[in-house]
Amino acid sequence: MIFQTEIINVKIIEGTKEGKNLKTIKTMRNSVWGILLLCSFLLTSCDPNGVFDQYQSIPNSWHKDSVISFKVKPPDSLNSYNLFVNLRNNNDYKYNNLFLIVELNYPHGKTIKDTLLYKMAKPNGEFLGSGFSSIKENKLWYKENFIFNETGEYTFNVQHAMREYGKVNGINELEGVIDVGFRIESINNQ
Repeated sequence: MIFQTEIINVKIIEGTKEGKNLKTIKTMRNSVWGILLLCSFLLTSCDPNGVFDQYQSIPNSWHKDSVISFKVKPPDSLNSYNLFVNLRNNNDYKYNNLFLIVELNYPHGKTIKDTLLYKMAKPNGEFLGSGFSSIKENKLWYKENFIFNETGEYTFNVQHAMREYGKVNGINELEGVIDVGFRIESINNQ
């Protein structure tokens, strides 16, 4: 769905009939936009595959030692699920890729730690992801056909591992990442 916004300069002449008509037109236009926004929200919020979808905001910048944690109680231990790290970034993000360390802690003590690389921009610098404004949302694959084979609470920890080219030390404060999320989806063929 693509929306096009048009900015119109309107001079309102106070105290005249024409001024009142222009105010009415402007009010009607705002109402139409509000209704369209509400309808698009309702249509996109119906997600039959989503089992878990949670975000945590990153204030200002993401420190290299800051770990974003998500605690999940899976719905069952029989079906397969797809797992995603969701990320929202804005134009302050300076890089064309993203390195993440994602740690999966099972309920009975087992831990799996993965270092993941994601492409965030095209070669021309245009950000990947969805969104109509300067904020882009990325749905990044983490695990496919994952089975929660232990009962209890799972913890997923997400941490950035970004470094500048040719430098050993990591970036202390990663700018441009505004939200980090975790998503679990049921697989359609269940």
